[in-house]
Amino acid sequence: MSDATPNRTGYTACPHDCPSTCALEVDLIDERTIGRVRGSRDNSYTAGVICAKVARYAERVHHPDRLLKPLRRIGAKGDGRWQEIDWNDALDLTAEGLLAAEQRLGSETVWPYFYAGTMGLVQRDSIQKLRHAKRYSGQFDSICTNAAWTGFFLGAGTVAGPDPREMAKSDCVVIWGTNAVSTQVNVMTHASRARRDRGAKIVVIDIYDNPTAKQADLKLILKPGTDGALACAVMHILFRDGLADRAYLERYADDAAGLEEHLQTRGPGWAAPITGLTESEIEEFARLVGNTKRTFFRLGYGFTRQRNGVVNMHAASCIATVTGAWQYEGGGAFHSNSAIFGLDKSEIVGSALCDPAIRHLDQSQIDRVLTGDPQALRGGPPVSALFVQNTNPVNVAPEQRKVREGFARQDLFVAVHEQFMTETAELADIVLPATMFLEHDDIYRGGGNQYIVLGPRLIEPPEGPHSNLFVINELAKRLGVPDQAQFGSDAETLIDNLLRCSGHGNLAMLKENRWIDCQPDFETSHFIHGFGWPDGRFRLRLEWRNADAPNRPPASMGPQGPHDRLPSFPDHVELIEDAETDHPFRLATSPARTFLNSTFSETVSSRKREGRPEVMIAHVDAEALQIADGDLVAIGNERGSVRLHARLVHGLKPGVLVSEGLWPNHAFVDGEGINVLTGADSIAPFGGAAFHDNHVWLRR
Repeated sequence: MSDATPNRTGYTACPHDCPSTCALEVDLIDERTIGRVRGSRDNSYTAGVICAKVARYAERVHHPDRLLKPLRRIGAKGDGRWQEIDWNDALDLTAEGLLAAEQRLGSETVWPYFYAGTMGLVQRDSIQKLRHAKRYSGQFDSICTNAAWTGFFLGAGTVAGPDPREMAKSDCVVIWGTNAVSTQVNVMTHASRARRDRGAKIVVIDIYDNPTAKQADLKLILKPGTDGALACAVMHILFRDGLADRAYLERYADDAAGLEEHLQTRGPGWAAPITGLTESEIEEFARLVGNTKRTFFRLGYGFTRQRNGVVNMHAASCIATVTGAWQYEGGGAFHSNSAIFGLDKSEIVGSALCDPAIRHLDQSQIDRVLTGDPQALRGGPPVSALFVQNTNPVNVAPEQRKVREGFARQDLFVAVHEQFMTETAELADIVLPATMFLEHDDIYRGGGNQYIVLGPRLIEPPEGPHSNLFVINELAKRLGVPDQAQFGSDAETLIDNLLRCSGHGNLAMLKENRWIDCQPDFETSHFIHGFGWPDGRFRLRLEWRNADAPNRPPASMGPQGPHDRLPSFPDHVELIEDAETDHPFRLATSPARTFLNSTFSETVSSRKREGRPEVMIAHVDAEALQIADGDLVAIGNERGSVRLHARLVHGLKPGVLVSEGLWPNHAFVDGEGINVLTGADSIAPFGGAAFHDNHVWLRR
């Protein structure tokens, strides 16, 4: 990181796949060099705080291993032999590869594959316009948000809630299923303020004693996939002890009587052996939230990445309805504010060009798609060409052995637009160097907050990299899209049109103000006039067959997973990949503090902080298997096995293993990463990837 004196300060937003979307201040040393990166003190959610990895962003921008020149593969796939070529040749070859595949097998053989390496609405989503214009296969975005959003939506009828800044006004903050210290530090900013200013209690519910749990006044360490059982037992106690707000339920819930009857057999004695908690722990938590009206349930993504994750999210959100916490400032349940912004992205994504008859392929099942699974291909041709932006599936996607097998196909053409030589780029035919967020224009919206934030170009990129939008527009020229005018706008024009069409002013206004606060008023945010369903009532009882969701699969895909086994009321549903004789342990692949998915694993400071790939093991399990701290161990299941080092820890239930951080595959002893062990089968009812739901064996 440069220690030079900055010439000026630039203002932008963090582009990474984190709900905080922090507003940033960046020291600009000269036209190509940055210094320190700080959270904006003027932004009331960021509040001057950012995570350590983004604070060191100069290390990424000025990294010596950045991709700077387009590359063409000249050896066998994966052997690392490349030839530098100029941009025109690289774009021509990319277009030729896509056109050749299309001419052989039709347009649906081409699959543009992308995700959230940048959360910018222009640079991330413009690939969709090219997809629609060329009638390429669609992508069903299932890998991250789907289970969580579905579970919350099924209760509240929307994905929104109380102002997340209200955590600072709470008397109890429940951080459920998210290691906020590591993954969304601003949650801790506001929760800690409530504790300091109001004496609020912080409760953390998670599967291990992570950095967030270590800051809790009450921590509940439970078995993975058992959150629904905990929620049911808590609500049982609330009804049993007269702590349920019956007047609120009468006005705002659909079937409180049915829920109460259902919960009669689901008390703490039932939940304790399922969750691994003691009855007294469950009772203490229930009394705390039942007697604390201003309880803010901050519900994360982690506990939904189970095969019963939708049920878990819905069950946890129901507690705030039983207590009536939604009525109070600093109370209620919050997961994401994704529904409040009302942004019209139709020009950016080319909505008018979309043909609903084109098949959709599940991004979480890229392994099955590329290895020719007929069900994954949805009745269409094999995928013989990929164009990849903003994601690294050879490291990130489940069922890694099949992913790599698919990418190694000799008949598969792959072009990757990237910032570093990722393991996906290593298997490409063409690699194109990409700009970073400070080097192009974009616009961002919060998930964990309520802001739309401008991300202007603050520095010039090094010679070579180009933005996603540039590449999409240039490919459109070469691919013969029917309406070239659709691909002529620059990022500033698209941002200005987006704001105007969405009723958020214009780009000039956003440049002046830096961000837009979109938080609805108190009564709307707290559903005082009713929840998002036509009758205004929170859904305690679910009709899965007729359910809706923000990202429901297209009709051609239909419901996903074992949806016929989902319960009507909150419950513990036995859909998880449970431990059994041959696989007596359950493994979660949790986030590390200084990696963000596969991003930052290339920076020296992050790798130094994280050390090496390890698996956390409870002392009692290690003793039984004669495993010492630091031993090399193997973990495996029917999908494969990996070797990594043991780390013995306290605060982990027997039979539970945790491996933090998405390390590059080559960082492991055998060159295969942790996602060898994760499955790609869909979460019911509308899809998702169950990254934290894996049964495994463990051997010394």
